[in-house]
Amino acid sequence: MDYQFSLDFARTQDSADPLRGFRDEFYFPQHNGQDVVYLTGNSLGLQPKPVREYIEQELEDWSKHGVEGHFNARRPWMPYHEFFQKSLARLMGAKETEVVPMNGLTTNLHLLMVSFFRPQGARTKMLTEAKAFPSDQYAVESQLKFHGLDPAEHLIEVGPREGEHTIREEDVLKAIEDNADELALVFIGGVNYYSGQLFDMEKITEAARAVGARIGWDLAHAAGNVDLKLHEWGPDFAAWCSYKYLNSGPGSVSGVFVHERHHRDKELHRFAGWWGHNKERRFLMEPGFDPIESAEAWQLSNTPVFAMAPHLASLHQFDRMNLDDRAAKRRDLTGYLEFVINDVAKRHNATFEIITPKDSAQRGSQLSVLMHGQGKALFDRLSEKGVIADWREPNVIRMAPVPMYNSYEDIFRFGTYLNEALTELNH
Repeated sequence: MDYQFSLDFARTQDSADPLRGFRDEFYFPQHNGQDVVYLTGNSLGLQPKPVREYIEQELEDWSKHGVEGHFNARRPWMPYHEFFQKSLARLMGAKETEVVPMNGLTTNLHLLMVSFFRPQGARTKMLTEAKAFPSDQYAVESQLKFHGLDPAEHLIEVGPREGEHTIREEDVLKAIEDNADELALVFIGGVNYYSGQLFDMEKITEAARAVGARIGWDLAHAAGNVDLKLHEWGPDFAAWCSYKYLNSGPGSVSGVFVHERHHRDKELHRFAGWWGHNKERRFLMEPGFDPIESAEAWQLSNTPVFAMAPHLASLHQFDRMNLDDRAAKRRDLTGYLEFVINDVAKRHNATFEIITPKDSAQRGSQLSVLMHGQGKALFDRLSEKGVIADWREPNVIRMAPVPMYNSYEDIFRFGTYLNEALTELNH
């Protein structure tokens, strides 16, 4: 696309955007009487307007039916989690039996590693990305210690090479090959939270399975953002949160994927709960866990309906979205942000280093930018002008132009504010 840093260009692109109608379905924080430039959908997505209706419906049904709402609510609470499976399967590229919403993300990672990190014999090591999201790091280290293993000896971390900001996939593949006989689990974030790097999940999954290791993915920054084909790619498991690109509210429910090849393995180790027990016999209250032959078997407790209602509202929006249109807009809108940043930098002879890969196949809806020589003063000045982005030490601003609700005019306005802020700080 021939990008131009002009309002006319931005508005022309917006008028032709097949997803433009979704923007009106979200609440934007206000700044000086207009919408903020909201670029933090990679941290917390905006609130979909239908959320209130979905929550109020459950409140009304509770008041009307009491406990009978489990069966008589307009969306009965007993099978409530089942209302999500078709939508999640479409977004995650999975079968409906392979996905289920439950718990929080780190809770789910622990539950899944109980099943899929089983160090035995020489296979005692786990491979992950260096500087993963801290919660992932804590989960991985504590899982190793739970098995009596020292992370210093049994955790393999693959990081960027000296002077680089992203991880070369060839280094991940080589680490898998070099440790082929010792690997029990490969566990990586599909999109790195800091750099925005999107890994080739298909290739890495194939490499891990080829050496006999289990593999799982943290898709917190991938779900609702990039195209996924989990069933086809074949990882053992994956988990994600729903409050970033899935716009389901702060701390909202997580989701899990377990490949169908594991569903009939009743001897698979797991921490069990009654909501994962055979549905036909669940209320017989008998001893002996009989796991459901689907991803539902990893559930522990019954569905937190009020917490999950916003997630359902959001997924119903995604049901109406053409995912090919999302992919095209993700590429073009992120590309426009990259163009605008570089254009403004040239005007001020500033050094801005975009550490997110330039190749659109290696990134989603995020750019992470090292603001050399500027410091947090620039970020603060942008915030004062109505830009909501994300600061990460030591000197990175993360920005996520989300196809569902961000516009080209948002990106133009950001460029205008960036230009103004640099002018003010340099004079």
